[in-house]
Amino acid sequence: MTDPFAPLPAKSLSLPKLPPWVTAAPAKSASEVAFRSGVALTVLDTLINDPAQGVPLALLGHRAALSAATATSKLEGRLAREADIRDAFHLTPPGDARGPDGDLLAFWRGVCRLRLDRPDWQSKLDALVGGDGMPTHAPLLDLANARADTHGPLAGCAWALHAVLTQDSRAERLACLASDIVLARALRWKTLLPLTARRLTKAALRDLVTGAEGAGILAQGHVLSAVHDAVGLARDLSRRASALRAITPKLRAKGSGAAVELFLSEDAVAPSSMLSPRIRGTNIAMTDRSARRLCDRLVELGVARELTGRSTFRLYGIAS
Repeated sequence: MTDPFAPLPAKSLSLPKLPPWVTAAPAKSASEVAFRSGVALTVLDTLINDPAQGVPLALLGHRAALSAATATSKLEGRLAREADIRDAFHLTPPGDARGPDGDLLAFWRGVCRLRLDRPDWQSKLDALVGGDGMPTHAPLLDLANARADTHGPLAGCAWALHAVLTQDSRAERLACLASDIVLARALRWKTLLPLTARRLTKAALRDLVTGAEGAGILAQGHVLSAVHDAVGLARDLSRRASALRAITPKLRAKGSGAAVELFLSEDAVAPSSMLSPRIRGTNIAMTDRSARRLCDRLVELGVARELTGRSTFRLYGIAS
């Protein structure tokens, strides 16, 4: 079997990337964080907003949501594994309770669906967070974005984290969400990309609330590291999406093109429920056997992988 990822296609070589000095060492001052974050956010913004870069945005969001769910599970003291969170969401039958792990991923996937360019985004946000909505009310977010305007986006993120956790020290999830909203609004993004939670630690948040020396810069540094991760993920997904699209003509199954598009939007695909009896989001029929054979063919071609390691209740995703 040939490796479709070697050598790198010319398009991948032209994708914007971070200069080595941006990630060489942790930033130690507010001015250094602002300077480095400006470069990093410019690269990420280009990858996200320039269609020519080929980044599958829905897949990027869902990958980021899974990382955010795993990170916030740790911050909230549950320590669920990424695989367990993914299984709880994707393998729970419709109508059944997903449990706290599946609900956590559902929350972050809901965050990805918020549209900041629509006038009802605040009401959608309130519906998403339910009875816990107070820490993310509009005045707090406006103050955080004012901070971002004067001191830089990551300073606004740190301010939002501090403000929410000062109101409720156990609202780690909402604090990270508020920070993500501040970042997206500062960059004029239409949708949210869950980033803040990925690198944060419980100790860093505790120090931020207590006002420990350097805690604000450290929190900004964690968010900056998450931006670095997002740049790497976006570049990788662009490359792998190109490889997946390139092999689509080799697939003979009816509806294979629609199935490929599903792989380019979902972090995990369950053949028996998302491809069969109809490919999700379409009216294209596919038998259970055809769905399993298609997934196995994608694995054989090196553009997908099985995620669970099980012989039953399998999930597949774009290779990484």
